[in-house]
Amino acid sequence: MDDLSQINSSLNKLINLSTNTSIDYKPYSERLETYIVPIVFACIFVIGVLGNGTLVLIFIKHKNMRNVPNIYILSLALGDLLVILSCVPFTSTVYTFESWPYGETICKISESTKDISVGVSVFTLTALSADRFFAIVDPLRKLHSGIGGKRATRCTIFIVTAIWLFAILCAMPASILSYIRVEEDNVSVSFEYCYPYPPIEGYPNYPQTVVIVRFLVYYAVPLFIIACFYSLMARSLILSTKNMPGEMQGQNRQIRARKKVAKTVLTFVVVFAICFFPQHLFLLWFYLNPRSDEDYNDFWHILRIVGFCLAFINSCINPIALYCVSGTFRKYFHKYLFCKMSSGIINSRNPNNRRFHRPSTYSSTRKWDSISTAHHPNHIQMNNFRRTPQNDPMTMATEVTKITNGDQLIM
Repeated sequence: MDDLSQINSSLNKLINLSTNTSIDYKPYSERLETYIVPIVFACIFVIGVLGNGTLVLIFIKHKNMRNVPNIYILSLALGDLLVILSCVPFTSTVYTFESWPYGETICKISESTKDISVGVSVFTLTALSADRFFAIVDPLRKLHSGIGGKRATRCTIFIVTAIWLFAILCAMPASILSYIRVEEDNVSVSFEYCYPYPPIEGYPNYPQTVVIVRFLVYYAVPLFIIACFYSLMARSLILSTKNMPGEMQGQNRQIRARKKVAKTVLTFVVVFAICFFPQHLFLLWFYLNPRSDEDYNDFWHILRIVGFCLAFINSCINPIALYCVSGTFRKYFHKYLFCKMSSGIINSRNPNNRRFHRPSTYSSTRKWDSISTAHHPNHIQMNNFRRTPQNDPMTMATEVTKITNGDQLIM
């Protein structure tokens, strides 16, 4: 996503000049991608604005959704909105015009906001995976450290703020160094394109270095860390299932509840990995292969376009994935996008439904804990230790995991 506009113009010029290339030059008006890519980007813009905008609206209007996992999800939505609003309208024309038509200011904004958005996405997913790891493997950790309720929320906001500042810092080179590069072919037809790698005297391999660093920082290293967290989570869940007492084996609902939020995060990670893999693959091949100009063929041409589109599709697909895996968010999407009020939302707003009586059985006790903590997370938090029969360790761990992290709210 960083310099595909440059590659697009550069390759077109090289194809014009080359007489032994395997691809014949075609005018833009005769290329299929000239018409398909703008349509794809129009869909990305509409779906991305509606989906991510709705996520932000849900977070603003409903206090019960302002928990630790959802703060990270809000950060993802804001990062996606940033690139959709500031970049998609301009970058969508890369396959329509021979040259970059918007000037150097838009070039710098476009390149930097893309880097910020990618950084926020991958760093937030890494932090969210770490949060799920501690919630499942060591659910009492936040209570042991004295962090609970509002303090946990403040800690998460601090982490998200640090992620944004670090992403902005990583995007500074693109905002400063990007410029309009002008080249001419053998018939004096000039090409202008937005190029993020300025000529640096004494450092001819600067573009190759930046491509490798971006691959490591924005893709390989974060995904490796996330894979480690999920491997440890899977191991912990398997061991905890085997070590459960016989009478607890029937409590599969508790185990499913702990897994569901982790699966939601894993869905985001898989989507990110799939969307950005083709782009990184093409950029590494193009800049590290000395014969990329001669080896460029139909396969790399298609991969270039697919990678270009998928990198932006990632900005609109997270709300769709969340709609599919989260029943709570699905209800709110129905309310705001389809004007359909869910019974679950109606019940949560009805003050009469918040009244409850002292439970007399084990099952009703657990139901009382689940409902009450949804409305009073800071005051009921420790009551589970007194109201849960026999203070069973597995039950307490599960309940504390739900309370301190708000897991039940995104299921």
